[in-house]
Amino acid sequence: MMKYVFVLVLLAVGAVAGVQGLALLYRWTHNMEQTQRVMPGEMNFAMAPGSLPRTGGQLYYPKEQRDAAALRKNPVPATAESIKKGGDLYVVYCTPCHGPSGKGDGLVAAKFVTPADLANPALQKARTDGYWQSYLSVGGAVMPSYGESLSAEERWHVINYLRTLAAK
Repeated sequence: MMKYVFVLVLLAVGAVAGVQGLALLYRWTHNMEQTQRVMPGEMNFAMAPGSLPRTGGQLYYPKEQRDAAALRKNPVPATAESIKKGGDLYVVYCTPCHGPSGKGDGLVAAKFVTPADLANPALQKARTDGYWQSYLSVGGAVMPSYGESLSAEERWHVINYLRTLAAK
């Protein structure tokens, strides 16, 4: 009788060890390298209803919804301080392509497609602040995305500075 109990316990322990081994094998072969990934700026997900963002809370519109993004209003007033902050950020992020005056004559522009003339009054009139914010956030045909480099507020400061380029 004791022999049968011992064999039964041994089978039970073996079965548990086998299940644990299979679970370990499954986890080992199904790691994150084999799953789908989302690259920055590739897809945008809305926050769950009722959730609160840790910082920012700005909604990102994909390139395909640029018209909806264009309807947004600039929440940052165009004060002298905002324009100064935007100018400092413009020098770092925008000058290499658009140049110091915004005419598209930056050092990098000589090697690539000529960027837009941001000092053009007709272009300034045609584009809303929401459009510029969307363009800075997710990029465009040639322009890279600055959604991860600049915070939402910093992008609005840059837009306030861009609005002053046409007047110069």
